[in-house]
Amino acid sequence: MNSKNIVLNGKFVDLSNPIVMAIVNITPDSFYSGNRCLDEKLFLSATEKALQEGATIIDIGAYSTRPGAPIVTETEELERISGALKSIRKHFGNIPISVDTFRSAVATCAVQEFDIAVINDVSGGELDEEMFNTVAKLNVPYILMHMRGTPQTMQKNNNTQYNNFLPEVLQYFAQKIELLRALNFTKEIIIDPGFGFAKTIEQNYELLRNLSIFDTFNMPILVGVSRKSMIYKLLNSSPEESLSATAAVNMLALEQGAHILRVHDVKAAMEVIALYKAYKGN
Repeated sequence: MNSKNIVLNGKFVDLSNPIVMAIVNITPDSFYSGNRCLDEKLFLSATEKALQEGATIIDIGAYSTRPGAPIVTETEELERISGALKSIRKHFGNIPISVDTFRSAVATCAVQEFDIAVINDVSGGELDEEMFNTVAKLNVPYILMHMRGTPQTMQKNNNTQYNNFLPEVLQYFAQKIELLRALNFTKEIIIDPGFGFAKTIEQNYELLRNLSIFDTFNMPILVGVSRKSMIYKLLNSSPEESLSATAAVNMLALEQGAHILRVHDVKAAMEVIALYKAYKGN
């Protein structure tokens, strides 16, 4: 694996050793029932467990982006995020947190009021025309994900139809990176190919097989496949029954160059990383 790094709240993290980002969803409708943490006790417990098991980053989301997810107003998202971040900062101090949002107002609040370390935008700036300008002003690391449409339409309206799938995804990232750099954004850009977002099951596995091509950007690569439909639908299973299969896909992602695993199950992901490092002789 090529050496990459990221700075989180002023601390250098060497990504030559893969790290784990733990998903903590403060939503009532996450596609995985084991990760719905609207109650303060639940999300604090989930955060504590993730940290104890070895997560480097806690990813907080207040708007489910599963296919067909109901729309959450900006006001409600802000209220959920603010309440959760206030509580997490009180109990856990300045741990590295990313906020999963495509709204510039939410990103601004999270960075300015709660010193979050990373903005995780599933839309690549497509769903809020102010997001890239906001990211450039806030100047914290940014996760740039590939998606077409919205969470409500990404699997519909021909959004999974491509003339030339991989080149089009690569072109998307090249154009977005150029836009960000033109705005004088100087922090780390993390590439997220967007597994499950505007992609068929077959396209997801084509993406996985060719994940290493994204190293052409010389930026960290994040993979989020945890318990997704590309796994459980293929196996005629469910998100709740997909832990072992998720571990298998995460191992394949590491072999193809992933630097960050975004997961629901930190312990299992840390074990995958330990086995991968042993296999590589690290």
